[in-house]
Amino acid sequence: MSGAICNAAKDRGLKVEQFEHSVNITSADSDLRIQLQQDPRYQRFLSTAEDRDVLGYPMTVARMEDVLQGKVWAYADKTRRKSKRQKDLADIFRIVEKFPQLEASLPQSIREELNK
Repeated sequence: MSGAICNAAKDRGLKVEQFEHSVNITSADSDLRIQLQQDPRYQRFLSTAEDRDVLGYPMTVARMEDVLQGKVWAYADKTRRKSKRQKDLADIFRIVEKFPQLEASLPQSIREELNK
């Protein structure tokens, strides 16, 4: 499926970057950045995704709880570059600062990092 999406995006003049676990789609004419996850664990997020307005575009997006879970998975992936994992940890911190009720869903090791 991602091949068809990538081709359609390219046909519309969008920039498509393919990575091991994701595809990024961007346009020079917009601040909107789309990232499609290809890891099968993310499939369960589709059933709870919500319709939102994103920079003036109607989009179906993952719930914040699911975004946080994806960040936890990314941070826990020891094969990722350390700099990417540190960015994931910072993203986790930002999410929990804005949505403190989500802290309880974090693994204990990350909650300890939050409270250092």
